[in-house]
Amino acid sequence: MAKRRLLWRFFLSAFGFLGLYHYRLRILRHIEASIPMDSCPTATMPPPWDNFTGVLRHWARPEVPTCTSWGAPIIWDGTFDPHVAEQKARRQNLTIGLTVFAVGRYLEKYLEHFLVSAEQHFMVGQNVVYYVFTDRPEAVPYVALGQARLLRVKPVQPERRWQDVSMARMPTIHEALGGQLGQEADYVFCLDVDQYFTGNFGPEVLGDLVAQLHAWHYRWPRWLLPYERNKRSVAALSLGEGDFYYHAAVFGGSVAGLLKLTAHCAISQQLDRERGIEARWHDESHLNKFFWLNKPSKLLSPEFCWAEEIEGKTEVHHPRLLWAPKEYTLVRS
Repeated sequence: MAKRRLLWRFFLSAFGFLGLYHYRLRILRHIEASIPMDSCPTATMPPPWDNFTGVLRHWARPEVPTCTSWGAPIIWDGTFDPHVAEQKARRQNLTIGLTVFAVGRYLEKYLEHFLVSAEQHFMVGQNVVYYVFTDRPEAVPYVALGQARLLRVKPVQPERRWQDVSMARMPTIHEALGGQLGQEADYVFCLDVDQYFTGNFGPEVLGDLVAQLHAWHYRWPRWLLPYERNKRSVAALSLGEGDFYYHAAVFGGSVAGLLKLTAHCAISQQLDRERGIEARWHDESHLNKFFWLNKPSKLLSPEFCWAEEIEGKTEVHHPRLLWAPKEYTLVRS
């Protein structure tokens, strides 16, 4: 196995870091599909187990990793029974919060589709409270909600740059978790608005600290992952650090777990500002540093946040959340 990995490292390095990081060459996408992934070491550790689904059927997906080296499950389609998860959540009478930021032109471009699709697929049959953070509360569209589902609109200040909008999420969510959101929700998921639900996104995703494997990076070896490398940044990881690359478009957990996560990221971002620097991928860089120091209790496979332009990934069976077309020149201007 070690020789095999060494061979792949040599092979990939020949293509250059630029193409590998940005995935712009079609041939690299096909090569990526051939990179071997780790499997769950069930011979040396007990089968992955989850509070909401029980023992996961890791044997149903032998082609993908279904657990981490620290024993956290990685949730793939076919490894769990969604009906079991739904019943366990109902018996606990849980309320799940969903936060989303719709600031500037992101509101009219994405928010309505996001909310309508969430009503169709997000925690169907569960108690849900949506928290929409926006600089234009009066422009939030009306969306018909199901029983035991609420929508709360929370005003935020407009930011000069889109990067500041992104990094303002962590302190804003932290404050909400310490207030009304933390009082009425048991678990909370924090999602980007420029995506939409296409499949069931149910209680199987719940956990104390939940991270999302980035759709563009989940197959790449650790040394190629786009962690923050500027050692002056609090978010920096050295070449020997990091487990997976996590996507900031989807993360979640218990109220206590998310209070810890958002506090870490908000403080780290502030320390970087005081040093006059900014992490390359903003709040996502700080999120990845947090999950390196505090291992997530559950990981979601790329099926739970997928980009349709990624080709040749036969292991992705049923995407649950899809990226909307990214029109950055329109929404960030």
